[in-house]
Amino acid sequence: MKKIYIAPSILSCPFYRLESTIKDLENGGADYIHLDVMDGSFVDNITFGSKMASDIKNITNLKLDVHLMTENTERHIDAFAQVGVDIISVHIENNYHVHKLLQKIKQYGIKAGIVLNPHSPVVHIKDILDMLDYVLIMSVNPGAGGQSFIENSLKKIADARDIIDRSGRDILLAVDGGVNSSNVMGIKESGANYIIAGTAILDNDNISEAIKNIRGC
Repeated sequence: MKKIYIAPSILSCPFYRLESTIKDLENGGADYIHLDVMDGSFVDNITFGSKMASDIKNITNLKLDVHLMTENTERHIDAFAQVGVDIISVHIENNYHVHKLLQKIKQYGIKAGIVLNPHSPVVHIKDILDMLDYVLIMSVNPGAGGQSFIENSLKKIADARDIIDRSGRDILLAVDGGVNSSNVMGIKESGANYIIAGTAILDNDNISEAIKNIRGC
């Protein structure tokens, strides 16, 4: 059985509690911190940039996973890569030269990922599998936390798992959006081994217990 990685999203965390929350995530057994970078153009909201990623890296040993929800994505890769993050993922929907972006990420020795919005077919990953370390299936529409899981994402996760397994490559299959302790079993059974959860973890009084419930142990 594949190891399950837990990457709490800090999207809903108030800035004044950021450091203490990250320490709680670290002590609670998280594997990564998921950073949703929004520019107010590709999605409506604006979050933070590479300076925040750098500040977070200075206060934790957890690996950092950056999800770029941005226009002109190529302009942002250098700044986050130079921080020393561990994964950078880009969207397939608004980047016409995805292969070029993935090459640029991998030149830094960083894991490169592709993100698929709910309407984007999984088949799109087939021609770039050789460049991928990470595939992220969005199970909500990107841009805001606290949304409900889109149920037909389970079929999409299973299809992605089949494509990845047939390739023979060791690619992380991530899911983000509406994940909680009630639906995570089906998500993992469909083939995901990298679970991103925000409010299901951060809104819990016991972060350690919340992480255990999502991981399933």
